[in-house]
Amino acid sequence: MASEKNDGATLKFKSVIKANGTNVLDLIVPKELETRVKSGISYLDDLLGAGEKEQGITPSTSILFTGGAGAGKTTQALALADAWTSQGHIALVNGQEESPLQVRKTTKRLMMKNGFIIGEDRKIPDVLQHADMLRKAHPNKRLLLIVDSLQTHDDGFYKDGGTNTMTPVRVTNLVTDYCKEHFAIAVLLGQVNKDGKFAGKMAIKHAIDVHLHLNIDQKPASETFGKRILKVEKNRFGFSQVGYFLGMNEKGLYEDGAWSPIVED
Repeated sequence: MASEKNDGATLKFKSVIKANGTNVLDLIVPKELETRVKSGISYLDDLLGAGEKEQGITPSTSILFTGGAGAGKTTQALALADAWTSQGHIALVNGQEESPLQVRKTTKRLMMKNGFIIGEDRKIPDVLQHADMLRKAHPNKRLLLIVDSLQTHDDGFYKDGGTNTMTPVRVTNLVTDYCKEHFAIAVLLGQVNKDGKFAGKMAIKHAIDVHLHLNIDQKPASETFGKRILKVEKNRFGFSQVGYFLGMNEKGLYEDGAWSPIVED
């Protein structure tokens, strides 16, 4: 049956299946998984929840967040980190896409008030070490880790620093395992190809819990032409194929109506 171990700072868990089989009713669900955490952004809490009574993000969730060029993916990720801090939790944004000063310029432009911790490690083991330091320093706060982007980080598999097409898969697995062990929440920003689809292996989509996609409708004949659409492609802990229309102003993205079934990819 599931075992629980309290290391004094966080509750760890893993599944232990008996040789002769385990009745699912004997498994103990850690209390951390029973309560969703509000992000501070209402439409995200709605999208990542499971109905009006279950708004928010389930601890241990790993999220793949993709988006087309100019859709506002980075803006949304930084807004989430800032809002997360406003809820009394701690957020680490580790970037390889933009320098810390570029990120600071963005936060100034968007008039963010709460801030977050920023890092620029390339190797995911170093990123997770930083996350662990923050988690242990703030044991009563829920940790959010944002990795920008998945394809620019290295898992350290090759000593010479080399990478290959499996590197993002290994990075995803390391981050996802960390979330499961420590009830953290992670957002991995993923790159897309010319047709707007995720530019990565399907093994990544299988490993993560949630896939969010933000795009701008580019079809002139569409009723939603020119609108930003934030859609849940996959959600192990709630609904999928739902979303919101988003607008953008000088303060960033904002809710502009619920997603309609008429919207097509």
